[in-house]
Amino acid sequence: MHDQEKQELWSSLEGLRCEKEPASSVGFLTLDRPPLNVVSFKAREQISSLLEEMDRDDDIRVIVIRGANGVFSAGGDIAEFLQIEPGGMADLAWNMAAPERCRKPVIAALEKYAMGMALELALACDFRIATEATILALPEINLGSIPGSGGTQRVARLAGLGRAKEMIMRGRQVTASEALDWGLLTEVVPEGGLNEAVARWVAVARWVEDMKARPSIPLATLKTVLNQTCNTSLATGLELEGQSFEKLRFGPEFKHGIECFLAKKEPDFSEM
Repeated sequence: MHDQEKQELWSSLEGLRCEKEPASSVGFLTLDRPPLNVVSFKAREQISSLLEEMDRDDDIRVIVIRGANGVFSAGGDIAEFLQIEPGGMADLAWNMAAPERCRKPVIAALEKYAMGMALELALACDFRIATEATILALPEINLGSIPGSGGTQRVARLAGLGRAKEMIMRGRQVTASEALDWGLLTEVVPEGGLNEAVARWVAVARWVEDMKARPSIPLATLKTVLNQTCNTSLATGLELEGQSFEKLRFGPEFKHGIECFLAKKEPDFSEM
């Protein structure tokens, strides 16, 4: 996307806020469309574009997607669905897969509701942290449709085909504790824990600090290799892993890590 096209797309953000904290190397993308942070059709493309820009920002090493108003998001703007021209919603999964394409770690901080395309966006993130009262759902069957932004594929891959069918075919709401057990969530924090962390996101701080301490190039490579596990055969995946390892073996991060290991001291990749 050219700079002029970006400026036009960003000239009027629809229920989105983008901020960064240089001191902590964290970029925040906030869904902010009261009361339930419903995401418009145009905002889907804006989300993808903003995440791409944050991924290119050298001052940002970790990206956090969160919701304002004590809610992550109840999903897409259903009223718009019948207004989009035929063929206009066949590639929704591309925009919602933007977190997966980022070289940097992307964390979804979920609260109250993560439904429809909002859950599909979160499922494309590397880590999902939710409060105990958070509800997850892909309720599209109740509208006479199916998830269209990657939900069928990602739930099946993360939770298994049987659970995916039971959840999606029934349009069933899943609790945070159940989602954690299924592998849809990385961590669940007590109710109120996420609210107290609005300013500095204490609930995800240990993830942020952990990622800041990791070498950036190997981390991006590892994310790519892991993301390909569901898209390739075992033989192809092993080939990708082996070739990536071999290339990293001659990089400065690997040399530094080995030297520190042999010297019995902690490596510091922050300046590399």
